[in-house]
Amino acid sequence: MGVVLAEVTPLALGIALSPFPVLPAILLLFAPRPRAAAGAFFAGWTVGILMVATASTALASVIERQEETPTWASWTKAVLGVVLILLALGQWRSGASKDTPAWMRALSAATPAKGLRWGLLLSLANPKNLLLTAAAGLTVGAAELGTAGACVAVAVFTAIAVSTVALPLLSHLVLGERVLAPLGRARTWLETHNSAVTAVVLAVIGVLLTVEGATGL
Repeated sequence: MGVVLAEVTPLALGIALSPFPVLPAILLLFAPRPRAAAGAFFAGWTVGILMVATASTALASVIERQEETPTWASWTKAVLGVVLILLALGQWRSGASKDTPAWMRALSAATPAKGLRWGLLLSLANPKNLLLTAAAGLTVGAAELGTAGACVAVAVFTAIAVSTVALPLLSHLVLGERVLAPLGRARTWLETHNSAVTAVVLAVIGVLLTVEGATGL
């Protein structure tokens, strides 16, 4: 179990440290019903990550039972690592974000129902999240931990992956509107450095996956 958690934790951090989900989580705290909207977004985001991780784990478990040698897992990690490195290069070349997209700005007036839909949609429609979550699920499924062990590993991965989306909401619950000013500054910083932060995170995770996959071949 410890080895598997050590392998999936960097993948979860790759999702958690991305500005992509954190910006909507902050913007929703400026909505008319901030806690309900941000809470709904967090719920949708968590469900989406959990769905992909669970499906990937189940798929890997089925393949593992049918294959005598787990070389497919190493090849999958290596390929996913290369894809993430290429995505990181593309993200870096795109340069710094100069403005928040219109759809994201509209979140400051979103209802809880829209927050839930956006959380679910963004967790399932982002290629980088899908790759990282799928890689984690495949790692857990290939480890043959049993049902209980796999559930624990997926739960830990999901908790780490969604932690940064929960942080703005928790801050608002504890500090109230006093937290809006620092969150506004954090939003500005994330908007400015979005591409650079995402590129670095993807590159690091991509290299780790590539090396790990190549080592297992």
